[in-house]
Amino acid sequence: MRVSSACVPSEFPLLDTRLPGGGWPCPGLVEVLHAHAGIGELSLFIPALQRLIADEPGPTARSIAWLNPPHLPYAPAFAERGIDPARLLVSKALTPTQTLWATEQALRSGACLAVLAWIGTASLHSLRRLKLAAHAGGSLGVLFRPLVQRAQASPATLRLALWADETRLAVELIKVQGGKAGIVMLDRWQRS
Repeated sequence: MRVSSACVPSEFPLLDTRLPGGGWPCPGLVEVLHAHAGIGELSLFIPALQRLIADEPGPTARSIAWLNPPHLPYAPAFAERGIDPARLLVSKALTPTQTLWATEQALRSGACLAVLAWIGTASLHSLRRLKLAAHAGGSLGVLFRPLVQRAQASPATLRLALWADETRLAVELIKVQGGKAGIVMLDRWQRS
């Protein structure tokens, strides 16, 4: 179980210069607000997942949990990127209460390198519990939530809002503990 604060580079140089420590906080909780799924939100995290998996090989390696995703992860695409599909734990069709509970358990367990969860509404108390669980388990927690939740306060270490067109992804850094807030425009198809 990891206990020290670190980060995992996003591999988008413009974004990493604004993120605390130059990457996604790990352990930590990242909240991603978007109008709808499929605008490129996962492309922000695939390089980090690749790095986390590569840094922890072997038979006792931890997994990546996907809780209540809008679409099932496509195993061949992950395998092509060096992410063993056998290390992906996927749970769909969860109720909001089940999703919050499963997310907290997965984060706290220490069995997951990262937990990606699609959560609609959540109380401030529930979000605090998720942040504490991510730190206790040494995990990167990523919550995908509707953009309408922007008005709600959040204890997340990092809070983003996303917008996209055909070629670019706009990443608004709403809350960045130890980083630099603002908007970063990313080419959706190129990383460093």
